[in-house]
Amino acid sequence: MMTSTDDIEKIRRELFVGNTPPGTSELLLMQFLNAAMRRIQLCQPHETPILTCRVNQKFAFIECVTSDMANKALNMNGIPFLGAILKLSRPSKYAGPIIQYKTWQELTGQAIPAGAVLDASAEEKVNRELFIGNTTPEMTESMIREFLGNAMIQVGLNDMPRKPITGCRVSGKFAFIELRTPNEVANALNLNSIYLGAQLRVERPSKWNGVDKPQGNCEDILAKYMSGELTLPSPQQEVSDQPAIDSNPTAGNRSSRIVELRNMVTMGDLANDQEYQEILEDTGEECSQFGQLLSI
Repeated sequence: MMTSTDDIEKIRRELFVGNTPPGTSELLLMQFLNAAMRRIQLCQPHETPILTCRVNQKFAFIECVTSDMANKALNMNGIPFLGAILKLSRPSKYAGPIIQYKTWQELTGQAIPAGAVLDASAEEKVNRELFIGNTTPEMTESMIREFLGNAMIQVGLNDMPRKPITGCRVSGKFAFIELRTPNEVANALNLNSIYLGAQLRVERPSKWNGVDKPQGNCEDILAKYMSGELTLPSPQQEVSDQPAIDSNPTAGNRSSRIVELRNMVTMGDLANDQEYQEILEDTGEECSQFGQLLSI
């Protein structure tokens, strides 16, 4: 489908804002960036350069009044906001001219505050990763993911139904796995010394700097499971493989795999096909963090 002139101009007025802290509100972010542009004279004191803001869990999109104002707003890349360092850039669909700009630190002479979070998404990912050592050349990514994921399920180390390991990458004699939640990562540490043709080392990655509680190993978990100290969830606690559609959702608190999201958009948001598609993509990405998304 051909992109209209209005759509192209809208894309040129938009900027991606990455590394937003959890709980960031659209109004607060928009007011903060507008005030920052006025303060360092990227716009006139009476101007409101940023008109709208859409906030996702880890990032946001802002729309400026003109494409020229969006070019100026790029100079706020690196601005500190609520303990994080915001990353401002063009959205991936931007195909206009490349504009030279400075970072916030270059423009203002301010240093990055001590302890500021440079990349919240990277920091959050480290909390969901584990190092797997002593792998052999025969071990593939899918083999490690399936074996460790099934082992967690069999002894009740998973927090939610379905496979807890979302990703795996193998490199020579070691691998890294990514799980759904930090708590499942802590649980998976109990698989240390599990045997898959060789005794695997299950540890935190070297870049992790948190503090772990004492963990057992695979033998400890197996012994607890066999003695009855560790029990698996009952079948009633598991989610059915078939969608459970409740014909009367107000009657009790019965479980369902259907989630209804309200007050997310306006009729104006749905009028533009491209914006509608972006909303679907953003919503799907967020929902997929909590499990397999079948449809939206």
